[in-house]
Amino acid sequence: MQCYRPVSPVKAMTFDLDDTLYDNEPIIAGATQALNDRIAELYPAAAALPAAQWAAIKRDLIKGNQGLASDMGRLRYETLYHGLAAEKLDDDQRHQAAQSLFDYFYHARSDFAVSDEVRQVLAALAAKVPLIAITNGNVDTVQIGIDEFFTATYHASLSRPSKPHRHMFDEAAQTLALAQRDILHVGDNLEKDVLGAHRAGFQTAWIAVNRPMDLRHEDVSVLPSVHLHSLAELLWFVD
Repeated sequence: MQCYRPVSPVKAMTFDLDDTLYDNEPIIAGATQALNDRIAELYPAAAALPAAQWAAIKRDLIKGNQGLASDMGRLRYETLYHGLAAEKLDDDQRHQAAQSLFDYFYHARSDFAVSDEVRQVLAALAAKVPLIAITNGNVDTVQIGIDEFFTATYHASLSRPSKPHRHMFDEAAQTLALAQRDILHVGDNLEKDVLGAHRAGFQTAWIAVNRPMDLRHEDVSVLPSVHLHSLAELLWFVD
């Protein structure tokens, strides 16, 4: 552990999920491939659309509704719905098909288990202080086996702007009925997690499981309170 500023007593913790508790990139890659295979099986006309066209659909959707940039689930559903215009489906059929495809992706996206080591640390922390999950993604915490450790889980959405916006941090502080300075946010992204939480008045812990943690190779606006070398080091703040 490397400390960049003094850490005052920690009364609660908030956690990012993707790339903080597990390496998310291969999971998303596998789920995306599974979705593409499903589309090819059921909707060949939509599957024939070039990748550039799918990307253009997504860009146009965000351009028309900036809030979709914070809601990965809704954005994926709307992208599927518009891509399915290539098929001979009426509007109800297209909505049903888009929902079915999204549900298929969502299950595949959450079709993994968090490591026993991480679960053990979360269990030990949760026995000492309340924990809240704050994620820009849409992983199913029940399916991946960590929901029991969190008092609440906040996913970015149309009504919850994505980090680094302070909305979800403020919501967590309100739920916990604590001053922001008493909460330690744990995350991998130095902008979305560390800068976002710092601006909201939280203390911050930086840990990433998907890459070497070298500040020389990161975009750094503000240093974290602490740089963790393992998740278990968080136990130091509650023991």
